[in-house]
Amino acid sequence: MDNTTEGKWDSLPVKLNDGITQTLNELGFTHMTPVQSACIPLFMRNKDVAAEAVTGSGKTLAFVIPIIEILIKREDKLKKMQVGALIVTPTRELALQISEVMGQFLQKFPQFRQILLIGGSNPIEDVEKFKEQGANILIATPGRLEDMFRRKADGLDLALSVKFLEVLVLDEADRLLDMGFEASLNVILGYLPKQRRTGLFSATQTQELEKLVRAGLRNPVRITVKEKGVAASCTQKTPARLCNYYTICRAEDKFNSLVAFLRQHKHEKQLVFFSTCACVEYFGRALEALIKSVTIHCIHGKMKHKRNKIFSEFRSLKSGILVCTDVMARGIDIPEVHWVLQYDPPSCASAFVHRCGRTARIGNKGNATVFLLPMEESYVTFLSINQKCPLEQMAPVSDVVDVLPKVKALALADRAMFDRGMRAFVSTVQAYAKHECSLIFRVKDLDFVALARGFALLRMPRMPELKGKNFPDFIETTIDTDNIRYKDKQREKLRQKLLIELKEKREERAAAPKRHNDKNKAWSRQKNRKDRRRKTAAKRNRDEGSEMDDEDMKELLKDTRLLKRLKKGQISEEDFEKQVTAGPKKERDGLNSTEED
Repeated sequence: MDNTTEGKWDSLPVKLNDGITQTLNELGFTHMTPVQSACIPLFMRNKDVAAEAVTGSGKTLAFVIPIIEILIKREDKLKKMQVGALIVTPTRELALQISEVMGQFLQKFPQFRQILLIGGSNPIEDVEKFKEQGANILIATPGRLEDMFRRKADGLDLALSVKFLEVLVLDEADRLLDMGFEASLNVILGYLPKQRRTGLFSATQTQELEKLVRAGLRNPVRITVKEKGVAASCTQKTPARLCNYYTICRAEDKFNSLVAFLRQHKHEKQLVFFSTCACVEYFGRALEALIKSVTIHCIHGKMKHKRNKIFSEFRSLKSGILVCTDVMARGIDIPEVHWVLQYDPPSCASAFVHRCGRTARIGNKGNATVFLLPMEESYVTFLSINQKCPLEQMAPVSDVVDVLPKVKALALADRAMFDRGMRAFVSTVQAYAKHECSLIFRVKDLDFVALARGFALLRMPRMPELKGKNFPDFIETTIDTDNIRYKDKQREKLRQKLLIELKEKREERAAAPKRHNDKNKAWSRQKNRKDRRRKTAAKRNRDEGSEMDDEDMKELLKDTRLLKRLKKGQISEEDFEKQVTAGPKKERDGLNSTEED
């Protein structure tokens, strides 16, 4: 626990309840971390706190302990439906984790009940549970909590329950704002009493967070906790005992290198970060087929109902692989993670630090590496300057085997895998285009052929970024990809039905008479249309700086005027023919005489 401890719990200037001390001993927390020793006394002395501390520094206990202490010391004991503490956090995984920690402490305090309000479950079930059991401590994600405040018609008056609130905690407050929860937070804060203690906990400080501090806290005490030793001297944002690496590999070799690395570390616990949900779905399935005798789980933000179960299962594993997006990057505490692998650099530089922080937590050792393409190597310098996050180059992965033919075989055997690969490629290019560090990550620098090979694609997808481009170096499969079938028989049956319907519609359109066929229109209408086109072309030529000389332009304008007069009945067709076919001298005479008439 070097560089992370700050004395034993009995050295605090405020005495902790015996039940809390017993729980700390049972959990093996013999010493405090700096953020805990700084925040707990302030909270217990009725101060608002805005705390910034590196990821993995023990922020959860820094607010769980004072919440229980404050509720114990409350003069008027809380009733069943009275909420004394509210903890708001950006993701359901983090909320679940906080709930588990809180539950361990509440075993010694059965007079208090907590409730977890997060997405992925039926809101009506949450309403019924709250009405039946009540709750004194609420742990919630912003969207579900805002929804609960609007459930008065279902018999839940949450606005009344929070009138007794003593403590509000916004955990990972900067992330709450990054994820677009600002509107929800404003709604929630509107329901809460002004006289309360508020704590904002985050790993980074932003301008938006500063606005929230000014709006939601009363004369707060600001705490910035950095680790002793190396971290303090250079304001490094990652844990001091984290070994942070980068490795350079070509796009077509990237996945092969990842598979080789994971095979060499089978008996360890590893997180693999991808930039998009589609990549998690595709590469996660590929890894399941390629790495045997290892438990592999996948988590991304579009999973609704399975995430909580998967997260709990992976936390309990001694070894395994979790393939995930940045939904797992913040605040999540997974025991004994040995390696964090970043297959894609995150679109936001601060997310890089948070991803790394899933390992080397609370004094433990850990390792992290990011896979970079040769053209992305300057990102290392950027991270060192912008995020105070120095990286060391890691030797290339050894014993790399080409597994891409096996991935192609998976796509040929199941259309679902083929579809996943196409979606993953498209989503990666789109994510690349939106990268925050656009001077380094530029779509125009991407080698699409090499990237497609690295994704083991059977053919190039159709997408705007590839429109009009030819890829002679990419060898597509000789098999018609439209004939690849889904392994799922029901899904394939539905696809065949849709293909038949599509074919019938095409045949109907081909057999139907064309609506806009000039041959079926009256000659006069056809002529009018041609005249309009001629005028439009003349105007376009004038606007675009046509190469027509002045004489040609005068002649065209003269013909146009004569045509107008003919239509209005001001001249006969005979006069029109004479003047159109007349020479320059006759034209002038004829035109002048007509104008005088």
